[in-house]
Order: sequence, then C-alpha cells, then structure tokens
Amino acid sequence: MAVGGGHGLAATLRAARRYAGEITAVVSVADDGGSSGRLRAAMPHLPAPGDVRRCLTALAAEHSALARTLEHRLDEPSGDLCGHALGNLLLAELATELGSFPAAVDEVARLVDATGRVLPATVGPVSLVGRRAPEEGTEADVDVRVHGQVAVQNTPGLVRLSLSPAIPESPPAVGEAIRAADQVLVGPGSLFTSVLAAAIVPAVHDALRDTRAQRVYVANLRPQVPETEGFALEDHLAVLADHGVPVDVVVCPVGQCEAGSSSVFPDAVLVEAPVADAHGLVHDAERLAATLVSLLRSP
Repeated sequence: MAVGGGHGLAATLRAARRYAGEITAVVSVADDGGSSGRLRAAMPHLPAPGDVRRCLTALAAEHSALARTLEHRLDEPSGDLCGHALGNLLLAELATELGSFPAAVDEVARLVDATGRVLPATVGPVSLVGRRAPEEGTEADVDVRVHGQVAVQNTPGLVRLSLSPAIPESPPAVGEAIRAADQVLVGPGSLFTSVLAAAIVPAVHDALRDTRAQRVYVANLRPQVPETEGFALEDHLAVLADHGVPVDVVVCPVGQCEAGSSSVFPDAVLVEAPVADAHGLVHDAERLAATLVSLLRSP
C-alpha cells in the first residue's frame, strides 16, 4: 500500500500495480489551489479531490473510457467550469449524491475498474498549517505560521507541519489497511504538502507506528523549490523523524544516498537504485517496481 499525495503518489501506484497482489492508497485531501481549491471554496464540506483523482487514474483499467477522461480539463473560454478537471467535478457531485466523499471515491473506483482501493486520508476537509524557522535577527521563540497548502508549498525554511482541525476523522479502512499491509510506501512527493500532509493525519500516523509492514520511504529525485530548496536526503529524513514518521528502508536515486543519511534512522536500510526515467525527471514505473519488489524478497 502507499501513503502520500500529488503526482508522486500516482507514480508509486503505477509501480506498485506491477507487482502487488493488493493495493490501497491513502491520499492527502488538503490541497486548496487550482480546481480543488475552487471546489472547496464553493463546497466547504468537500475534501480536496485532485490528488484522489490522480490516484484513481493511476489505478484505473486501461480499457476504461471514463478513466481516460478523468484528467481532462474543461477549456471553455468563459464560465465557472473553465479549468476544472472533469474527475474533480465527478467526485464532487457524487459526494453530494451519495452523502460522503469516501463513498464517491469508491464509486469512481468501481466505474473505472480500478486495481485496488483509494482512500482519502480524512473524511472531511482539512487544511495545512506550516511553521517556518524564525528569520535571522528575530526572537528565537517567534512563531511564524502559514496556512493552506498553497502557502506552505511556497514557503522556504519550513520546520513543522500540523493540521486544522488537529484531529480530523479518517475512514476506518485507513488504519486497517496500513496495519494489514506487507509493505507501506511513503512518497515520493513534496515533503510537507504531499508526504507529511497524509502521514501526520492521526489515524495514518498511529497505524504507521503500529504496523509490522516494511515501511519504505521513496526519496524525491530533486528538491521542490521553494518548499524544500536546499534539502539533502538527510534533511528529508530528519523532518520525517521529527514528525514521528517511522522508516525501515530508504530508496534513493543513484548518487543521492550520501554518507550520513542513515544517522537519522540508524536501523534503516539505504537502497540506491536507478529509479528515474531516461531524463531523470520522474520515477520510472518499471524501474521503481523492480526495486520495490526486490525489497520484499530480501531476507
């Protein structure tokens, strides 16, 4: 199973479906920008659908005509629907019709014949609250906070992430799936706005701590500027540790498993592997799958 958000989690799911017998994705629903942000503003009860939509697309059957339209952006030159992803609108309307967002996600998964299940990390809407380090020359105890995913992803120097509300409700299946898994994949993706946005949800966080599954952190190929500008692998791991996210294995691109990274999680195994595509810009599904399945086969 996999935990996270954004394009990174979708890439992990495309890899996992190549070898996993059963797949569950636990997805952040904290986005407040773009189409998701506009829908949240119009429907305050709605969790952000965008990352969930991407995961449904990643797990959809190749023969599904509906799946091929989920990512379509409406491009009318004027009107309220311009710029919305069709899949976001479908999820929003189904959430109203069926009475809950998780039910809407399950229905779209059925319609696109998804391989596995997609679960929103929370039942209702949730927002991110980021705290950054005090600027040089200011009081050390000055608490500088930014609110919302868009603000967080555009703020350098972040040191801490929390949620509002602090203890949001999650679907019961979230904790059950993590605890029952053989392997839990965390990342890749933006550290604060994708990975931690899902991993610090209380039900997710508690299950990650309790599970006997192999917990694998898939490192990014490059920093997310400005969110993690200047971060090395060790910095990413330090932030995960500071937020209480456990890691057993770290998968990093060739040349990025620098000395000292294991000091954050001294018992974690560092695995350096050619997981990027030919251009080095995104994770290659087949290469990543080969690495991840080899971890399950390791003694």
